[in-house]
Parts: sequence; C-alpha cells; structure tokens
Amino acid sequence: MRGAEFAELKAFVAIVDRGSFARAADHLGLSRSALSQIIRQLESRLGVRLLNRTTRSVSPTETGRSLHERIAPMFRDMDEAVAQAVAAHARPAGTLRINTLSMGARKVIAPRLGRFAAAHPDVVLDIVIDDGLTDIAGEGFDAGIRVGGRLQKDMVAVRLTPDVQLLAVASPDYLARHGEPRSPADLDRHACINWRFPGSGKVAGWDFRNGTQAVEFFGEGAVIANHQDIVVPAALQGLGVFYAYDDEGIAEALADGRLKRILAEWSPTVPGLYLYYSSRRHLLPALRAFIDCLLDRDR
Repeated sequence: MRGAEFAELKAFVAIVDRGSFARAADHLGLSRSALSQIIRQLESRLGVRLLNRTTRSVSPTETGRSLHERIAPMFRDMDEAVAQAVAAHARPAGTLRINTLSMGARKVIAPRLGRFAAAHPDVVLDIVIDDGLTDIAGEGFDAGIRVGGRLQKDMVAVRLTPDVQLLAVASPDYLARHGEPRSPADLDRHACINWRFPGSGKVAGWDFRNGTQAVEFFGEGAVIANHQDIVVPAALQGLGVFYAYDDEGIAEALADGRLKRILAEWSPTVPGLYLYYSSRRHLLPALRAFIDCLLDRDR
C-alpha cells in the first residue's frame, strides 16, 4: 500500500470514529478542506461513495460501514503498537485531553495543577469541564472524570475519591418561613431547586433511601439550572430546598450556618469520582503520570 493510500484510509477511519469532519481534522492536524479533498480522492480511487454528508452530519454509507469495520481495528492495533514502543522509553510529553465534571475539576484537578506542571513540563493539559455525558473516546479525549464506577464498554475505571453523600439542604430563613420537611412526601409543599443535565436536558430526580424504603421525587420551584454557580446561590438566598453532592460550597455553607441539612436519614451515599479511559488504547505515559498525581502517588 502506498503512503497516500494509507493516509486516505486513516483519514476515513478518523471521520467515521468521530462522526465529524471538523473533529477528525483537528485530530489529524489538517484543515477541513484538505480532509475533504483526501476523502474525495479516496472515493474516486475506489469508485464508490463511502460517506453520506449533510451540512450538519456525516455518516458512513453501507459500503463505508463495511470498510470501516474491516480496517478500523487494524489502525487501532498499529496505533497501540506504536504507542507501546514509544512508551517503553518515553518520558511523559504531549497534550493530554481530559473531560471532567466541574466537581472533578474543583476537587481533584485544580489543587494539583502546579505540582503536575512542575513535575512534567513537557505535558500540556487540555481540560474541558463538561457536566453532560460526553463520549470521551468518540470526542477524542484521553480520559474522563465522572461520578460512579458504571462503565461504558471497553473502558477502565480508576477510583479517585471515596463515596460521597447526597445532602438535602435549605437556608435557615427558608425553613423558618416554610417549615422543615420530615420525609420526602413533605417536599410536595416546598419549592425545590432543580438540576438539569447539560447533555440530555432532563431534570434530575431526587433519589431518597431509608433502609429498605426508596423514593424518587420530582419537585417544582422557581429555579432550574445546570451549573453549581446558580443552584447553590439559589439555596443560599432562600429560594427553596436543594439536593446535591457533598461539595465544597455546600460543606462551607453548612459549617457557617448559611445552610441547614434536612432529611439526613433519607439521604444515601453514592459512588465518588472515577477517572476512566479506553481499554483499547495503551496507557500513555502522560496519562499514567496524571493518574499518579491525582491519587497523590507522586509525592
């Protein structure tokens, strides 16, 4: 196979893997116009159409899907072999792309940025804060940080923090005006500050457990948001009850009395933060060093 043919097929695999000319072009270090020209050359050489293109999306044709299924594993194996050869003697270097919840960014990444940069000056951390459910492999990320150990297929999880407790909280002023709920059923008479998942747009339900009793509650109130910078101030300003992970902003407000915890006996413990990455890819030296830093194994 000639070099040009190899490059054409690699470009085709990158587009199908990422479902986007733009993301594939970024991954390959090409302009979108250059990538489009490469695919036109490939389709012309093979005499078949491999991709369906619209202004909004790209997807393989039946022929393209069949070709991708055959050749994509070979390209992954080659990338893996090269990565292993390099990693055997390489120091951590290059760009490491991390997709993380805002809580993960605050809790585990931000406090260690300086230490990691000092120890690994040849690594660039490209950190995207994303409270949705991004497909890290499909979007070209090296790893993601999420709550819980539930894995997508072919993913490896590394626990970063202990389990965390869910907390129902409200301001003392709000509780003085509306009374304190004693069970989830009492929340029907209260304003609730709700969280909307950024990815799906759905409003999160509140899962309560007390022994063998389990209740999923959906409340209504004056505020729905998808970021801590809105929902926590809403609770502090007395706009209703908020149900959240035990995070720094909540813990500080509880400690100084600006918020009060309620329904403690109904609030369960849930899995903490995990870093996860594709098992199909060799663990890059930079990612291994990053994990060691997040777990404080580098001290």
